[in-house]
Amino acid sequence: MPQRSPRRQVSRLPPERRIADIMTAARAIFAEKGYTEHVISEIAERAGVVEGTIYRFFANKNDLLQQVAEAWFQEMMDQSAANFAAIRGEWNALHFVIFHTLEAIRRDPGLTRLMLYELRPEPEHRDSRLYALHHDYTGRLCAIVRDGMARGVFRPDADPELARDIAFGAIEMRTWSYLHHKSSFEPVPLAREITDMLYAGLLPRTAPVPQDETLRRLEAVSLRLERLADQGEG
Repeated sequence: MPQRSPRRQVSRLPPERRIADIMTAARAIFAEKGYTEHVISEIAERAGVVEGTIYRFFANKNDLLQQVAEAWFQEMMDQSAANFAAIRGEWNALHFVIFHTLEAIRRDPGLTRLMLYELRPEPEHRDSRLYALHHDYTGRLCAIVRDGMARGVFRPDADPELARDIAFGAIEMRTWSYLHHKSSFEPVPLAREITDMLYAGLLPRTAPVPQDETLRRLEAVSLRLERLADQGEG
């Protein structure tokens, strides 16, 4: 009888390795091509798997994107954590957070676009781990302001959440053109400019803020008109 050739051993990677390969491929493809219709087939090809394998580990394309974004954000936080803890001085700490954010946007514009324009608008975003990570990351700036208030560096009536919104709002507005392929930006001077303006606005006031008398009168008239309008509607 002819001898049978030995059956070839098929190498099966453990699930953890498969998931890691898919995540690596997905991060690259999402960053390059965005959230396009045929992106899953390209991810499968680059990861060396069939499309069905992806759906064994991820519910759908959105689930895969969500997990890629979460891993990216966690990586960004972990990389900066040790350096952030070593920073001394309120200006330096504010600058570190602002510069680190700008540098992350410049380095990974594709993932930033997906997070801002694909994942953030979703109704369930506030219940996601990505939202929690983002809240913790931006919360670093709130903590800096609170610490500065406690140490007497910043004025006692400062609003940490408003300071956070101003800083990250400025970052988003000033990088919008870059994320839409319309222009570039330099993280170093932009980080310094945003930090200088934010820091100056948080310092104790040395003199009352001047208010224009005409402006006060116009505001009073506007309030009276609003009350009259409300009474008329009632």
